[in-house]
Amino acid sequence: MNKHAIFIVTFALVLSNAMSGLDNTIVNTALPAIIADLHGLELMGWIVAIFLLGTAVSTPLWSKLGERIGNKRAYQLSALAFVLGSLLQGLAPNMLTLIIARAVAGIGNGGMVSLPYIIYAQLYENPRRRLQILGFVSASYATATIIGPLVGGAIVDAWSWHWVFYLNVPIGIISAVLVQLDFKERPVAPRHAPVDHLGAWLLTIGLTALLAAIELIGTPQVGLLAGLAVVAVVCLAALTQVERRAADPVIPGRLFANSALVLDFALFTVIWGAFMAYIVYAPMWVQAMLGVSALIGGCTQIPGSVTNFLGSGSAAPLRRHLSPYQVVLVGIVTLTITFLIMVLVSAHAPFWLIMVAGAFQGYGNGLCFSELQVKVQTDAAPADVPVATSFSFLIRMLSQTLTTAVYGLVMNAALRAGIAHSPHITMKMMNNLSNAASNRFLPVRLLPRMRAIMFTGLHRIMLVGLGLMLVAVVLGLVALRSERRQAALQ
Repeated sequence: MNKHAIFIVTFALVLSNAMSGLDNTIVNTALPAIIADLHGLELMGWIVAIFLLGTAVSTPLWSKLGERIGNKRAYQLSALAFVLGSLLQGLAPNMLTLIIARAVAGIGNGGMVSLPYIIYAQLYENPRRRLQILGFVSASYATATIIGPLVGGAIVDAWSWHWVFYLNVPIGIISAVLVQLDFKERPVAPRHAPVDHLGAWLLTIGLTALLAAIELIGTPQVGLLAGLAVVAVVCLAALTQVERRAADPVIPGRLFANSALVLDFALFTVIWGAFMAYIVYAPMWVQAMLGVSALIGGCTQIPGSVTNFLGSGSAAPLRRHLSPYQVVLVGIVTLTITFLIMVLVSAHAPFWLIMVAGAFQGYGNGLCFSELQVKVQTDAAPADVPVATSFSFLIRMLSQTLTTAVYGLVMNAALRAGIAHSPHITMKMMNNLSNAASNRFLPVRLLPRMRAIMFTGLHRIMLVGLGLMLVAVVLGLVALRSERRQAALQ
């Protein structure tokens, strides 16, 4: 492929990345209009959860499909599935249809977020050049998440919520067509081993049950949660046995015999679990503690989106002077500073200081993602690059889902304990505290105590995030020591 064709394919794949980022934020803006139109408040949580579930379950399966029919065709199928799901969402006459369509779009999204990174490894065989490209990819996603709420609000106000989903249709089609015209893929080696159907089903059922159980943590449905947890454990345990005997396993056990790769996966898991604490709870922090609007609360994400781009872009220049794991450690330390700030500040911390913490979070996240993604691909055997890449996406999504549920439990425990010692404060009042539209109706005399209760929960969540980052520091030092030992042997 010549430089022009590589540029066009890269642009097409970046479009899909931006489209995924846009969908993740634009839908949240349209949710109130959707709920009002389709009358489905009790099913609102499933609009987000089913999309994430479809993405997580399908991610490793798309890489296996790419190995058999080629990543080009697999990517086009995933893009078309996302387009179909988007179209059906826009046409949905009720909540059930919308949720089913979200599942279809989520399945397509699983391929759209993982297959491009496998293709980048083919287009840019030089790791440093690939680092540069991943910086632009990360920037496109960050930009999409910034403009998503703005675009979503404008579309809902000017037309209707249906057009939030229709927006994806032409973008997805353009991306698939450009890949068809310009991507010249190497011929796919024929695979004579039978498809691992049993492994695929066990993985799908096990992950579905696991993610559904995580979503139920903290709810009264203990029996259902326990049942789903048992199904998940049984299916995933059976999967480990089936994959040992499968000729072409969905998730090869040899990935976990590679110590460098296991360290990469562990770092991804811990880092992505930690930074969710800031992403999810920083807006709530400034709204509840400082009494600002939701719009101003959302602005806490902007510095991180900008510095995420800077972090991704600086990975390649840093590699001229530092080793891969040294670069990762720089990112880990930067992220750790975020949580040190959030743990040390008081309930009356100024807005600008929370924004500074967000800037450190974005830079560290961008640096770690770019370097670790390339590290996974260089540590894996050439034949395992596709499955290792998709597995890294899977464990990040599982980590984010699990830690978000844990943070919710930490917050709820703090709220219940605080309310128990404050007879005039109710959980409904605490819910209204973080909403600028409703907190002005709360009793002024109770606001200091309510903010103290909320601060306790937020502070504990940031402590958990800091603990995870300290674990990441230890893992990074272990990885660096292993890297130096390998360099000495060579």
